[in-house]
Amino acid sequence: MLLIVLLIFIAVFLLVLSIYLNVVAVKDSPKAQLRRRLRHVAMTKGSDTGGMPNDVRADILKETPPFERFLNGIPLFCRLDSRLDRSGLSMTLANFLAIVIGLGLVGFIISFIFTRNIYLSLAAGIVLLLVPFFYMEYKKRERELKFTEQFPDALSMISRSLRSGHSFTSAIELVGTEVSDPVGKLFKTAYDQQLLGLRINDTLNNLNNRIDSLDLRFFTTAADINREVGGNFAEILDKLADTIRERIKIRRQLKVHTAQGRMTGYILAVMPIVVFFLMNFMIPGYQKNLLENDTGRTILIFAAVMQLIGFLVIRRIINIKI
Repeated sequence: MLLIVLLIFIAVFLLVLSIYLNVVAVKDSPKAQLRRRLRHVAMTKGSDTGGMPNDVRADILKETPPFERFLNGIPLFCRLDSRLDRSGLSMTLANFLAIVIGLGLVGFIISFIFTRNIYLSLAAGIVLLLVPFFYMEYKKRERELKFTEQFPDALSMISRSLRSGHSFTSAIELVGTEVSDPVGKLFKTAYDQQLLGLRINDTLNNLNNRIDSLDLRFFTTAADINREVGGNFAEILDKLADTIRERIKIRRQLKVHTAQGRMTGYILAVMPIVVFFLMNFMIPGYQKNLLENDTGRTILIFAAVMQLIGFLVIRRIINIKI
């Protein structure tokens, strides 16, 4: 009993602490994001550092909490921090991990209090533990889709700006101020970086580390080639924008054509769960053998795994990439 009370205290403490830290981060989000990016750059030894002096790097690392330095020194957590940055969530890696651990403990404790079954409690804890990761991936995909929708208009704006006689740097600044997030925010970051001494092409290439977009990589590659060999860059941007718009149009048509397959996958995934609980409610004790002996629990676990595999296979079939 003492162990359960202790776990409840730890879980509640982690959740309250993470919520408090995230509220502070929202109030001070620009400064928090700048601090996080500086730390990420300082801890990365590569092209993304932009030639940061060693004394500046040392000062930044000195102000970084030891726990965050420890996390960023582990490749797995470093990749997780990168995905967290790409999702656009304004929280640190430490806050995110606190939420993950807190939810896992809460799920385990609440399930154990009601069921007194260690296996079901572990399953409930693992499910709640994975919720923040699913949410992060959802926000990441949502941000990428929004970027794809906005990017053709941003390219057209750059093209018109170049045709009217403005420089490429001025066109980037225009996109950063006139286009909404996430495109505007990313381009404003690129423009601010070149004000600090980086070449504009290098700052645009750095954007590829902040969002997964094939269209953005096409744009940065075209900008690099144009810088080396020249050419009608405005016309290239117009053709790239038209190509992206056509791809978006085809993707929407495919989404309509695959709607039945997606609905079939959702129904087949949810129906066994609904039937299971419905039968348990209408005929209490009907599934007693499945829940109370090892063979029944093994069958349930096997059925759940096969159900998940079937759902993922259907999703894979209807997920047509363009």
